[in-house]
Amino acid sequence: MKKYPVLTKEEMVSLVKDGDTLAFSGFAAAGAVKAVPAMLAEHAREEQARGRKFRLRVLSGASCGKYVDNDMAEANAIAWRAPYQSGKVLRDQINRQEVEYVDMHLSHVAQTVSAGFFGKVNLAVVEATEITPDGRVYLTASVGASPTWLACAQKVIIEINRQHSPRLRELHDIFIMPPPPRRNPINVQMPLTKIGWPYAQVNPRKVVGIVENDEPDQVAAFSQADEVSQRIAGHVIEFLLNEKAAGRIPGEFFPLQAGVGNTANAVLAGLGSHPDIPPFYMYSEVFQDSMLDLIDKGKLLGASATSLTIVPEKLKKLEENMDFYNQRIVLRPQEISNHPGIIRRLGVIALNTALEMDIYGNVNSSHIMGTHIMNGVGGSGEFTRNSHLSIFMTPSVAKGGKISTVVPMVPHLDNCEHSVQILVTEQGLADLRGLGPLERAEKIISTCAHPDYRAYLRDYLDRSVCGHICHDLESCFDLYRNFQTFGTMLPKAGGIRQAGN
Repeated sequence: MKKYPVLTKEEMVSLVKDGDTLAFSGFAAAGAVKAVPAMLAEHAREEQARGRKFRLRVLSGASCGKYVDNDMAEANAIAWRAPYQSGKVLRDQINRQEVEYVDMHLSHVAQTVSAGFFGKVNLAVVEATEITPDGRVYLTASVGASPTWLACAQKVIIEINRQHSPRLRELHDIFIMPPPPRRNPINVQMPLTKIGWPYAQVNPRKVVGIVENDEPDQVAAFSQADEVSQRIAGHVIEFLLNEKAAGRIPGEFFPLQAGVGNTANAVLAGLGSHPDIPPFYMYSEVFQDSMLDLIDKGKLLGASATSLTIVPEKLKKLEENMDFYNQRIVLRPQEISNHPGIIRRLGVIALNTALEMDIYGNVNSSHIMGTHIMNGVGGSGEFTRNSHLSIFMTPSVAKGGKISTVVPMVPHLDNCEHSVQILVTEQGLADLRGLGPLERAEKIISTCAHPDYRAYLRDYLDRSVCGHICHDLESCFDLYRNFQTFGTMLPKAGGIRQAGN
């Protein structure tokens, strides 16, 4: 049986050369590698001081926390990144075209890498609580794409994290899909169904060594729900109760999915505290802080996800009460947690947040002004396209009311009108099911747009060229050009006026 050596920094960095593709564990900072990215950032600075280039292609499950998306980016060690990121430093580099960024649906990552579309994965670095001599890898607070990295990489380093409890393996259900075209149906019949193993597998011959660390995941707490988030939650709850009363949601309720963020967290808390919402399950990609509280209350019966994106004190509570939580939480590879077939089979109700929406129901959740990336599309598209009910939420205005989040035409489209069914702001909820384009426009303007912007949006609609979809494309161009020039815009019937005029 193989015994794995503990690598020094010098031994580790000697395995990596400029231009290599590295795949890191981690999903929304949960289970992200920590020691190796820090070593690589330091090595990149040393190489640059010697006048040598050291920049890498970086893969992860989703975002990878500060160690990669900030620390390595600050060291100018990233040349290419996929499939998602959330660090300000890296985001700025991407928007300056200093880093090439591939933004993609998260359930596509495993098959894309396995098929070799991104080339060879030179090195995988995966956080675990243990690796056995025969190659069983017991992961920590996330599964993400780590099983794929272990299978595809030419070489593997395991980061053994002593901070995490070995009992986290009791939550894991790791199932690897065979390649197409002869895949069998995925036998997940309810959110807590387990079909795999508590460990990922790697060929021991590929493991070049281990690196040890004792750092907790850097998961930040969400802010307290403000009045706007509470009003959004109220509209969502009222809608779901009406759907239940109409017989379109069964008595036991459908499983819920919630995107990451303060608004989604507030909506979950609101659902959990409402006496008329029955206890429910979740089939989602991220297990958030509010979900642990809902399990404690008995409101959340169980949850399937791919990561435990919860603050350290809540993770410690979970680890110390594993006999209770291991019956109620399942962590899967993201190819399974975000799989369209399972989402549709279970009738998931998808709750995601938008940056902006247009008057026809198209949603932008990833780009500012159509040009500057924020984070990425993430898993919202997979749940929106395949859910029983697809709901998008956002405050009606941003920047203190200077910007309307309801716009004539989204300059970047992530989820289109064909998939989006329900739009919600603190102003109200627009049910778009069965409505034609002009009906959708009137519904969104009258219920979701802030009152200060409704006259402008209606005026835009009046002067638009008539067709199945009505648009005044020249006016749209002027709107975004003015925003990019002046950085703010205020409503005025008949058009957009610049701030201060």
